[in-house]
Amino acid sequence: MLKTLKNRFEQGYRTSRYPKEKIELSSRYRGLPIINLSAPDDVVMQCADACPQNAIDPQRKMIDIGRCVFCGTCERLSEGKFISFSRNFELAVSLKEHLWTAGRLPDLSRHASQHFKALFGRSLQLRQVSAAGCNACEADLNVLATPFFDLARFGINFVASPRHADGIVVTGPISRNMKTALLKTYEAVPSPKVVIAAGCCSLSGGPFSGSPEVSKGLDSLIPVDLFIPGCPPHPLTYLNALLTYFK
Repeated sequence: MLKTLKNRFEQGYRTSRYPKEKIELSSRYRGLPIINLSAPDDVVMQCADACPQNAIDPQRKMIDIGRCVFCGTCERLSEGKFISFSRNFELAVSLKEHLWTAGRLPDLSRHASQHFKALFGRSLQLRQVSAAGCNACEADLNVLATPFFDLARFGINFVASPRHADGIVVTGPISRNMKTALLKTYEAVPSPKVVIAAGCCSLSGGPFSGSPEVSKGLDSLIPVDLFIPGCPPHPLTYLNALLTYFK
């Protein structure tokens, strides 16, 4: 016991003070894209042609962050003259059409559901469903339970049974083999319930988009309340989305 207390005293307080204090992420982190609308058309087309996700609309000079895997190819090709990635991790939106961006996203707090806030403001229990994911999105969700993020201090927890949950968080491209299990899990959650799509695979199919073995996105199967882009989303992207939309 004395060793434990000594270690705790030496370690000090390690839990992040976010959202009361801002967190600056590493310069290597790729967050919300910044788009130069005056970029030359040939540079824009070069980026659009090279995008592995077909996430760039060269006519509108916009990018779909629901399809983007944040690989940075467009930034390297254009040398930042068309697209550069900021360190802004606040990427979540409540409407899928808002995933198309020219560098700015709507204020999520203004689109947050007051209905859900009234219902779940003090406690939100979620069931995570990995629908054929690669485990990257799932791993960064698990990080939220560590002492640094301590998601439970906000009254948000992940539960084992959908019958004990207020909603589901879905990751992965939703393969044909996982579709039935996902729908049964959704049906098992008592109403009213929330649905969160996390990661580009659940938003659009990700790198598997167009395959007959995966869905066109979670919203093609069930109604989605919150879209969290990324490949995978940073833990702070998850945390910001949950606190802004539900708290």
